[in-house]
Amino acid sequence: MEQPPKRESPVAVAGLHKSFGEQTVLAGINFELESGKVTCVLGRSGTGKSVLLKLLIGLESPDEGSIRLVGQDLSSASPEQLNEARKKVGFLFQQAALYDSMSIGENVAFPLHRHTTLSSDDRLARVHQLLASVGMDRDLEKMPSDLSGGMRKRVGLARALALDPVLVMFDEPTAGLDPITAAEIADLIVELRDKHHVTSIVVTHNLRTAKTVADRLIVLNRGKILFDGTFDGFNRSDNPFIAEFVTDAA
Repeated sequence: MEQPPKRESPVAVAGLHKSFGEQTVLAGINFELESGKVTCVLGRSGTGKSVLLKLLIGLESPDEGSIRLVGQDLSSASPEQLNEARKKVGFLFQQAALYDSMSIGENVAFPLHRHTTLSSDDRLARVHQLLASVGMDRDLEKMPSDLSGGMRKRVGLARALALDPVLVMFDEPTAGLDPITAAEIADLIVELRDKHHVTSIVVTHNLRTAKTVADRLIVLNRGKILFDGTFDGFNRSDNPFIAEFVTDAA
């Protein structure tokens, strides 16, 4: 039987280096994301997790190395090519980053208005669909200031999905949330994978979230990848740093 063609990795990183002054944040990172899987990047605060996401989306430039984002080499991409690549990527910021002057519906509609030719009726229908997918369809007219942290992240996720991305990046998606709300956000990430086959990269220091969502764990320490594998392999590791990480997160 003929095998289906292998899909290109949404993200491929080779020899990635990044420093800020005398501080080395990343020192030769190599990995590729597997399509349709959730990869969690773990590490203590200050280990370069969020910097890595900024590099992957082109908000920062590496000192050395290459990044391919949805087939586009970022080192040689024109501004127009970078914008086209970014349209295929959803990004959920740690604080959701909603526009405070816009209603919930207007926030979710923003990328549709900016990047599509949908009619106003079709945009409204799409906004309702997106908000319903995160359990927020009854809050269309509310303002961000009316929402809890968990609700803001749900709306941020709906907006991140507006353009049907092939890749979604999550920066500490459960930070600052109570355990029940954090579990709900984690379940939404799993649903994206299982129902919509979306590839996700999740930066987190929350081991419980990682255990729930991750097909693969990448652990950063001192600018390098200390571990790259499954959660079972992570738990079985005899590396002292990982053992301490597990103990601290328990």
